[in-house]
Amino acid sequence: MRIVFYVAVTAVSAGVTFALAWLTWRLSTRYRLYPRIRERDVHTRPTPRLGGAAMFLGIVAAFVVASFIPQLSLVFADRGPVLGLLGAALLIVLVGVADDLWDLDWLTKLAGQIIAAGILAWQGFQLSTLPIGGQVIVSPYISLTITVLAIVLVMNAINFIDGLDGLVAGVALIANSVFFVYVYILQARAQTEYFNLASLTTAVLIGACIGFLPLNFHPAKLFMGDAGALLVGLLMAASAISVTGEVDPGIVAQPDVFNAYFLAAYIPILLPFAVLIVPLLDFGLAVVRRLRAGKSPFSADRKHLHHRLLDMGHSHLHAVLLFYAWTLVVSVGCLLYMFLPWYLPTIFIAVGLGICTIVTLAPLSRRKALESAAQLAGGDVADEVAAFDGLDAAADDDDSESAAPADRKAP
Repeated sequence: MRIVFYVAVTAVSAGVTFALAWLTWRLSTRYRLYPRIRERDVHTRPTPRLGGAAMFLGIVAAFVVASFIPQLSLVFADRGPVLGLLGAALLIVLVGVADDLWDLDWLTKLAGQIIAAGILAWQGFQLSTLPIGGQVIVSPYISLTITVLAIVLVMNAINFIDGLDGLVAGVALIANSVFFVYVYILQARAQTEYFNLASLTTAVLIGACIGFLPLNFHPAKLFMGDAGALLVGLLMAASAISVTGEVDPGIVAQPDVFNAYFLAAYIPILLPFAVLIVPLLDFGLAVVRRLRAGKSPFSADRKHLHHRLLDMGHSHLHAVLLFYAWTLVVSVGCLLYMFLPWYLPTIFIAVGLGICTIVTLAPLSRRKALESAAQLAGGDVADEVAAFDGLDAAADDDDSESAAPADRKAP
């Protein structure tokens, strides 16, 4: 029943986050603490975007409560990593709030992210080994550099997809739930301490997402802003890094499963990328796209994956649910390699991605059918095609400077 204590801190994080998010929404609405709507935004009414601060306070409250639970005392035996994690989170939230209020330049935001990542690395969150016999793969200096780059990458990847109501909170909720199951089962197989900083951080982040989602789901009353998106990315990166490199693949693998040892050896590396597959894909595409256009990787455009889904004809809600589905299929499929013969998870991932692809492309098939009908009938059908076809309109704006995230500036 050890999981009860994690459920307790998750509930605290969710409850405090929800209460503070509701208060933030009420105060922001009353005193008009929200930016004006820009042409590039998807939402149509002014919406406060200080929800990240409420999430941070909910997480801090959960950590404080956890420190008084005897079963979790081992996590706080070494206070350095805990204080480093919360200190880095505080810094990134302050940078995010300042950006949400005063629109900081990208170089200032990047500097804040690097400092926050450096704090984590300084307190022991470092990628220094592969989970294959604990082999040291880099020097301490290279390890520090790789760690900082990895944390900054994850923070910006999460920030890049923060463009639709409930998108980041929902994707993070799915991804962290899968990752928590992985870490918890890993501890059971290794017969090591169930209560550690990675599990606690993941649990309180799950709670923060649960508490924030009711006010952020479509139609959103409150956005998490850069403060919330960067905070989610920071904590997810910290949890993954604290686990990666501490795993003996012989413990994870099942000897009676074909090739399980090989697969299990790489699960600690693959799973963090699997649960972040959608943000990392969007981030990579955005960087390549902007560099090819001769622009800064942090410049704004309206070509993120979520914008493309809307332009294809998906509704706001359908686009968000599609992101949920892609994340769920890849992350759960990767996790299944721990328990099943390799071909079963592979089939699960292939079938799941196939279904997601069909649903994703369905509006294009409908548009093609309407276009064919319009060529034969003309009139009202042609008007319906014109109203439906957002891709053509979006294509006209390809060279214009639009926004990446819907509820705020481009990251």
